[in-house]
Amino acid sequence: MPQLIVKSNTSTRHHAAADLNVCRDLLRDGSRSFYAASFLLPQKFRDPAIALYAFCRIADDAIDCVDGDPVAQAAALTMLHNRLDRIYDGCPIDDPVDRALTSVVVQCAMPKRLLEALLEGFEWDAQGRCYDDLSGVYDYSARVAGTVGAMMAVLMGARSAELVARACDLGVAMQLTNICRDVGEDARNGRLYLPKQWMREVGIDPDEWLKQPVFSEALASVVQRLLDAADALYQRSDAGIAGLSIGCRAGINAARYLYAEIGRQVERQGLDSISRRAVVPAPRKLGLLAPILGKAIVTSPQISAPALMETRFLVDAVVEATPKSSAPSAQRGGMLRVLELLALLEERERALSVRCGDLN
Repeated sequence: MPQLIVKSNTSTRHHAAADLNVCRDLLRDGSRSFYAASFLLPQKFRDPAIALYAFCRIADDAIDCVDGDPVAQAAALTMLHNRLDRIYDGCPIDDPVDRALTSVVVQCAMPKRLLEALLEGFEWDAQGRCYDDLSGVYDYSARVAGTVGAMMAVLMGARSAELVARACDLGVAMQLTNICRDVGEDARNGRLYLPKQWMREVGIDPDEWLKQPVFSEALASVVQRLLDAADALYQRSDAGIAGLSIGCRAGINAARYLYAEIGRQVERQGLDSISRRAVVPAPRKLGLLAPILGKAIVTSPQISAPALMETRFLVDAVVEATPKSSAPSAQRGGMLRVLELLALLEERERALSVRCGDLN
């Protein structure tokens, strides 16, 4: 009997590893930036993040591949909701990504509302929604990106209302950056994410502009205004990054600063994201990485701010789903931080010794 139990456990681990490898392959081919960034996370967080992001990827692809066909998009959304229901019922379809996500849901007590909100954001895209004001853009960004920030916070055990709010800030900031970078590309696909009210204030009729999208100084002022809103949220997110475990800070810091740099690239191109798409050159990325990774053990001033009204439902979902036993005491948390710091310093010292040995 003991032998059979060991064999069963070994088999389960083998299947779980095989499922995770499928998720890795999916991201390696279709989401290379995330796949590369995941290596900056400790493995205990990296693997769940890969499983989670793989599901997000296939969900996004399922909607995109039937873009322009409302009936097919509605069917795809129904299919995704059914898959999500089965995952949360503990009986996923026979698919490696769904099985991998089921394990993450159980292990991390992942609130279903977060994934439902993500699918809701995809549905808004399928409907071709535009947004009249910044709050509307925040509503959309909360679903397609704030959800990812909240889910990553859950994976890392950062489940307090303050930390989840800052994670949502970071997700929304990244989405605002995406919007500013992709104004032209989105417009040529019949989509507009800039606040229509802002466009009217500078003399642009949003509906007419969408028929023939052209760059102008007036449009540049709208893009700059949205980049400024993103920068304010990036700054708010710094306090949340400082509250993560030390091993996670480097990876999240890298994502935060590299994404913000896309906004700087848009500015360097004169805020013209109509005629070309802003891409941060590889040498610039490499130049940013060293100081970014060096900030892993530097704490930021605490920013005490309530969650955005538009992301409050995500914060509440995480807090309500958090098992009471998962909140460590302040004394234990402080001790863990000290041990993490010592471990990190030891690791850097070993790396430096190896480097020096190679040079000698």
